[in-house]
Amino acid sequence: MSRVLIVDDEASICWAFGEYLGDLGHDVAVASSAEEGLDAARANPFDAVVLDVRLPGMDGLSAMGAFRERLGAAPIIVVTAFGSLDTAVKAMEAGAFDYLVKPFDLDEAGAVVQRALETGVPDLDAPPREPAVGHGVRLIGSSPPMQALFKQIALVAATDVPVLITGESGTGKELVARAIHQNSPRRPKTFLPVCLAALSPGLVEGELFGHTRGSFTGASQDRKGLLELAAGGTVLLDEIGDVPLGMQVKLLRAIEHREVTPVGDARPRPIDVRFLAATNRPLSRLMAEGEFREDLFFRLSVFPIHIPPLRERLEDVPELARFFLGQVDPRQGVDPTLRDDTLAELRRRTWAGNVRELRNAIERAAIVARGGPILPEHLPPAVDARALDPSPGGDGLDASIARWTEAALKALPDSDSDEGETLYDRFLAQVEPPMLRAVLRRQSGNKALAAQRIGIHRSTLRQKLRKYGLE
Repeated sequence: MSRVLIVDDEASICWAFGEYLGDLGHDVAVASSAEEGLDAARANPFDAVVLDVRLPGMDGLSAMGAFRERLGAAPIIVVTAFGSLDTAVKAMEAGAFDYLVKPFDLDEAGAVVQRALETGVPDLDAPPREPAVGHGVRLIGSSPPMQALFKQIALVAATDVPVLITGESGTGKELVARAIHQNSPRRPKTFLPVCLAALSPGLVEGELFGHTRGSFTGASQDRKGLLELAAGGTVLLDEIGDVPLGMQVKLLRAIEHREVTPVGDARPRPIDVRFLAATNRPLSRLMAEGEFREDLFFRLSVFPIHIPPLRERLEDVPELARFFLGQVDPRQGVDPTLRDDTLAELRRRTWAGNVRELRNAIERAAIVARGGPILPEHLPPAVDARALDPSPGGDGLDASIARWTEAALKALPDSDSDEGETLYDRFLAQVEPPMLRAVLRRQSGNKALAAQRIGIHRSTLRQKLRKYGLE
């Protein structure tokens, strides 16, 4: 039996989590403030601490050092409902074992505590990391999907493994890459984004790996490639899904062996860079079609990060809109404000172009408003997501549902009886499982966040998962 201390000013969380851990056989103590928790830690040893960030008096992050002095190697799990990238990074820098975002699933949180008790804390003798410097990078949002994203960035930034960043166009993949670099030990060095799709196919190898004098017409002198020039820093391979197959082999070798061979030279040269990659293309489909190498995919996706589209975090729209409004050029002589009905209209839209589309809409509206409050009519027309759908007609879902319904109606017996499986039951059995799987995948398996995103109670989600055999 292990002793666990829960420090949280929300009595309901302390009770529920305490009951859950108690059922697992742990001895649980609770405290409503950091000071009370430190007093408890002084009187009794604990094997693990679950510590909220926002507490009355001393905050959780500030108290971590004092808990470490009292409890030594006991792992500390940080909990917050108001996470930010800065909070996540500070928690990891302070030696937190893990970082949980409210509302969390009790099963998953209990598994984290169990893993912490079995694993312990990272090397306490390792030198502390220098505090990260933001350098103006702003990842804005307080929604659960963004808090999960902040946690992922904080976890992977301190390492040197490749990261594959995926997401729709306009979600901010380069911003995430910059945040990883600027919170990593490589932050004093170069961050080099390379848009592979913008490089000439005939020159991409020379641009990346360099070339020797005389290796091709016009090569009048030796030249280092971009991967050598970024020595000690981070390289973002943007639009990785557009790289030709022949170049994918050479990129794989550069990533795997940390060396490049310039065009016209037979001798490989060592490089010291961290590789990040980004794409808005479905690499799984490209691999199935033979357009993307599986070995390169698995090498790049050591730590995959998916950025949620804006339509899946509409609660962040007002904060983003106000931020973009603050970026309006003051030389335009405008100081507009956002009315409540305008914010409501912004949250009603689907934002097919994601954050980039929202930024453009705010900038345009600020000009049209001419210094006055921004009204809904000042916004540009909403972009129809179907217009950006590459599938023929853009209305494939409607057509698919209509075809399925016609076929299902023919298969159902003509009966007025209310007994047996109805058309509605059959339809739900078709559409609910893939929807549930997709939401759970986007929320990294967190059932509490998935239930919140779907708009149902967590117990209802559990019932559906059991019903369809998805647990």
